Amino acid sequence: MLGVQVINDSTGVKRLTRSKMLLRRLTVQKAMRVFFTDEKIYYLNPPVNSQNNRVWSTGRKRDVDPQRLLVQRAKFSAHVMVSAGICYGGKGRLHFVAEKAKINAEYYINNLLPDLIGDCQKLSPNSNFIFQQDGAPAHTSRLAQEFLEQNTPEFIKKDEWPPNSPDLNPLDFHIWGAMIEKYEAYMPKPTNKAELKIVPEAIWNGLPQEPIKKAILTFRKRLQACIQADGGHFENLLSE
Repeated sequence: MLGVQVINDSTGVKRLTRSKMLLRRLTVQKAMRVFFTDEKIYYLNPPVNSQNNRVWSTGRKRDVDPQRLLVQRAKFSAHVMVSAGICYGGKGRLHFVAEKAKINAEYYINNLLPDLIGDCQKLSPNSNFIFQQDGAPAHTSRLAQEFLEQNTPEFIKKDEWPPNSPDLNPLDFHIWGAMIEKYEAYMPKPTNKAELKIVPEAIWNGLPQEPIKKAILTFRKRLQACIQADGGHFENLLSE
């Protein structure tokens, strides 16, 4: 079973309409120029998913040792937030959001966008990239849109990227998942926030480019599947 975001009728219409627009606009060659960006949170003690943590017993629940039923975790687990981008030509750096910072429009354009655009410029020949971001409020703000208009050769505007669409961003549908798998298997485990910053960066730097290229090359295929699903969920339409 795959956890997905809820897509209501209005959102589905926007996903359908904007997927059609992007498919027309982004040829295979243009899709290879897109610099996909996203943010991700890493927890020292990841939240427990009760649906994925079950205790098997032949008796009744009250007869089970309480220690088998309880998973202890700090109420406010230490965490770090990162921002990053990828394209067919390579991956940018992993940028850490300042502790306790709120990612509003001002923080985004002063602290994250310049670094992300700098990564684009290094990875794209002649800086011929197309900047992508999702519909987070800081991204769609007037300040961010104006900044991108002035500092990028081309970008996907706030009314062009389909809403509620992590299934269209290679970072969401591939990279973050691959990193979490490596993070869970990483030894030794981080024990504090300083170590927590080192581990994701080490994993990120070690990611091979070939799977990233393959994920980016599926972008148009996913747009087509989204259209086929009338803007709804489409993972069931994708072949292995």
